[in-house]
Formats: sequence, structure tokens, C-alpha cells
Amino acid sequence: MIEKFVEEYAKLISSKPELVSVSRVNVSENFDEIIVRTDKCDTGRLIGKDGKMINALKTVISGYKAKEPTNYKITVKAIDE
Repeated sequence: MIEKFVEEYAKLISSKPELVSVSRVNVSENFDEIIVRTDKCDTGRLIGKDGKMINALKTVISGYKAKEPTNYKITVKAIDE
């Protein structure tokens, strides 16, 4: 559910939404990493000025912890072409 939300959010912001992909990696029992892969020109858009966009996304996701006690780390990576 979280991956789908992050993917839709990233597609709305990106200039090339067809290149956005999101994966979830289980790091430990209550800790997952969400990796957003996108075009190089869109990494800055997803992170935002001073990290404001990615921090806003982290704030929304932290509200999901009330339903599920898992912590999330979000990583934005450029697609290597």
C-alpha cells in the first residue's frame, strides 16, 4: 500500500512519469526501505529544495505507523542509462 502511494506521488511530480519505479526492501523486522528510481532530471524534483518534498512525503508515511508498526526509509535513485 505504501509503495503504491509513493509511486503515484512520484509520478505526479516527475516530468517523465513512465520511468518511475518503486520497490520495497525489508531491512529488519520493523524497518523497510522504499527505493524510488526515476530519471536523473527528476531526482531533484522528488527531493525538493532543502529536502522539503521528500520530508513532506516522510511525514505522510509516518502517519501510517498507527496502522502498522513499521518504520520506513525513503531513498531516491537515478536510473543509470
